[in-house]
Amino acid sequence: MPVTLSSLSFATPEGTPLFTDLTLAFGPERTGLVGRNGTGKSTLLALMAGRLQPSSGRVQVDGRLSVLRQSFAPGETLADLFDIRAALALLDRAEAGTASAEELADADWTLPSRLEAALASVGLSCAPETPLETLSGGQATRAALAAVMFDAPDMLLLDEPTNNLDREGRQAVIDLLAAWPRGAVVVSHDRELLEGMDAIVELTSLGATRFGGGYSAYRAQKDVQLAAAAHDLGAAERQRDEAAKKAQQAAERKAKKDAAGKRSRAKGGQPKMLMDKAQERAEGSKGAGIRLREARAAEAEAGHEAARAKVEVLQPMRMDLPSTGLPREKVVLRLEGVTGGYGDVPVIRDASWQLTGPERVAITGPNGCGKSTLLALVTGALVPIAGQVHRPVAMALLDQSVNLLDPDETLREAFLRLNPGADENGARATLARFKFRADEALRKVGSLSGGQRLRGGLACTLGGPQPPGLLILDEPTNHLDLDAIEALESALAGYDGALLVVSHDARFLDALGLTRRITLGS
Repeated sequence: MPVTLSSLSFATPEGTPLFTDLTLAFGPERTGLVGRNGTGKSTLLALMAGRLQPSSGRVQVDGRLSVLRQSFAPGETLADLFDIRAALALLDRAEAGTASAEELADADWTLPSRLEAALASVGLSCAPETPLETLSGGQATRAALAAVMFDAPDMLLLDEPTNNLDREGRQAVIDLLAAWPRGAVVVSHDRELLEGMDAIVELTSLGATRFGGGYSAYRAQKDVQLAAAAHDLGAAERQRDEAAKKAQQAAERKAKKDAAGKRSRAKGGQPKMLMDKAQERAEGSKGAGIRLREARAAEAEAGHEAARAKVEVLQPMRMDLPSTGLPREKVVLRLEGVTGGYGDVPVIRDASWQLTGPERVAITGPNGCGKSTLLALVTGALVPIAGQVHRPVAMALLDQSVNLLDPDETLREAFLRLNPGADENGARATLARFKFRADEALRKVGSLSGGQRLRGGLACTLGGPQPPGLLILDEPTNHLDLDAIEALESALAGYDGALLVVSHDARFLDALGLTRRITLGS
């Protein structure tokens, strides 16, 4: 196996354990690594790559690993990303006639054409000296993916490779991985990408579980697993209730016998010494029986708690939403001749259209076509150069950074601030439905992961007593785990307001039941 994890344990700097005695192997196949936010998927990749050291256990790597880069230093170029700057400089010297004989022997004359082909495979055409900072986020991700494959390692480690990519970029990643002949471990919540995996490994608080096949096979096996856990929970509940019933019956019998013994002693039918000895023997026997039944009851209760916890881990998250009260056919947004953009050249020109309740509209188009600019104009974050935007109803925007939440406030404080009509009980109940129970509701927003923050934003926006009539979502699935994405889809299916959505996630858009699409850049 290219990568073997043996009895691996790891804890955060704060002492929170992420893995305990984890044993796992990744072979020469494409494996999707999934799990809820905070289960340690990215940390596991870092341990495999040697960027982090385990608290205990070991990581054994047979072969070469290559990690998808997601950040770049100022001034880095494509040649630096591909680690070919020196090789290209040698070719330049060779063409200029200044290379030594020893250097010429090492010259790789196929390098420029191989670089061009690697970039073309992800839909890019750039010179080696192109600064990475001039590329868009999606272009940089595609270039980084081409670079790791260009290195031809035995195992690829990819962390969310389709994030920030448009439809064309996502398809390029899917096609490249489909043709990849070696091993790959891919952390992703992109269901279309996961569909092409050979296996899925899921991380939960219960450990790691391997499922054969792609996403559809994984979901089918998860459904079977959840049904089995629910069955076990039912059996544990019956066992607990039966143990409690027997313990209660035993206590009642003991109370009756004790009362009968007291009456007998009061009559004085036997010598006091004999009666005392008999009472001691009876109490000793009864006490042992009670202790045994109490132990069985405690064991049954512990079994029930373990079964309930397992169901909770496996059970998909629910997001039940109250009604917006939005009348059908009410205009919720109208653009009249809107032109705008950042800088001197407007990206959006003469846009005129409207949304009526409860329409569901997707803004689509390639990266750089102006989707984010259009949302800024719609929400008022950007003032149009020309034209007007009418906003007749309350609206809420959830962007990838969830800027409506203050990093210094707790989730409870954020909910009460954004929902002035809510009380303490309502805030706690809503946050609990979104998996922020008890002390989790008191966490500072700034301490949350990206997925947790977006989940908190959804709770504060959609879970209040009066959700907005127009909900605007900007790439809402980018940082959500699979369970949260499916829960969001389920919740939005029951949302009776209007939706305006920017997303490159085709399966997410299909699940929303769109009424129409507005395509930019066409």
